Amino acid sequence: MIFKYKAVDNKGAETFGEVEALDQVQAVRDLNARNLIAIELLEYETDHGPSPSRKATVDELVMSFHEMVTLLESGVSISDTLESQCLANYPVDLSESYKLMAREIKKGGSFSSALIESELKIPGYIHQLARAGELAGDLADCLRNGLNQFEYERGLARDFRSALTYPTILIFSGVSAVLIIFTLVVPKFLPILERTDDLPFLSYLVFNLGGFFNENALLVSVLIVSLFSVFVVLFRMRAVKEALFDVCSGWPVIGNWLVQTDVARWCSTLGALLASKVELLQAITLANEGVFSRRRRARFDRVIAHLKEGDTLADSLESESVLTPAGYNLIRSGEKAGKVSQMVISLAKLYDEASRNRMKKVMSLVEPLSILVVGILIGGIVLGVMLGITSANMTGV
Repeated sequence: MIFKYKAVDNKGAETFGEVEALDQVQAVRDLNARNLIAIELLEYETDHGPSPSRKATVDELVMSFHEMVTLLESGVSISDTLESQCLANYPVDLSESYKLMAREIKKGGSFSSALIESELKIPGYIHQLARAGELAGDLADCLRNGLNQFEYERGLARDFRSALTYPTILIFSGVSAVLIIFTLVVPKFLPILERTDDLPFLSYLVFNLGGFFNENALLVSVLIVSLFSVFVVLFRMRAVKEALFDVCSGWPVIGNWLVQTDVARWCSTLGALLASKVELLQAITLANEGVFSRRRRARFDRVIAHLKEGDTLADSLESESVLTPAGYNLIRSGEKAGKVSQMVISLAKLYDEASRNRMKKVMSLVEPLSILVVGILIGGIVLGVMLGITSANMTGV
């Protein structure tokens, strides 16, 4: 709850403001801790805040985290930063998370433990970066590295969705057109089946499918909606997406794009962790969690075993063939110069650029292929109808 207060300080000067507390008793205690004596304390509710039932979106989470990191970078103390976050106009679940953090800090806990206590839906590597920042005395910069990586990963997902939007619309429109033709157009020509027994196979197939769709419209509709619902549910499951990712990674053209995107994400995460002075093995373990391909993740996991045996990072990666020769050379040069994190970040940029170029090539093929497939389906239906009409006329003659 938020309370408006009027209080006096040790010199007797009046002061006004707001304080966040669970109840009036805690509000008075918090004011006393600031050497303020409460004269008047009124609870009030903002009538312009977010709906209590609405949960914070990922964009709101990122924005709030950005505001918190900015305050820390400006030299504001952790307790004051969290107090400011508690008073911000965030959705109720996000505000509650920051309140949990503030309570943990007031108990004497560390920022990293408070971050875990908050249960904010952030990647695991940000927790590790927070611990590294506390140990190195550079919390704000480490959190900024984690936030930049989080935004980079969201950007990759956004680009992927954008790339598939147009082909998806084409396919959906084509399937809808085919269904309309089968349910509304083809049934008009069904009497042709009664006029001749010698129809071409394509015509026979088109007319019978049209008749089935027309007679079982409700069943077909329920089946389509059910299949779509099952597809949506399955596609939200990480295990299914990983399996599909592995299958598509073996395809020509599109496979290279997916692999480059996956490796770019791994390099970017590893670079951010190493730049924040996270220990190498722990950094690789955290980076491996972001790899989407299960087969490639297993190879990255085996890199850790090579490192424990005393191999260098470049040699370990080369043993598992997870990068390109240029990548191994860059990391090997970074190891010699003591600048592994910079080289890994540079490698991430190279993979990211290659991935974007590959995506453009994939989209230049997917769009015309989608149009071609839809055209073949519709053309096949029209051809089947025309062949059926021609055959019926010839039989009548």
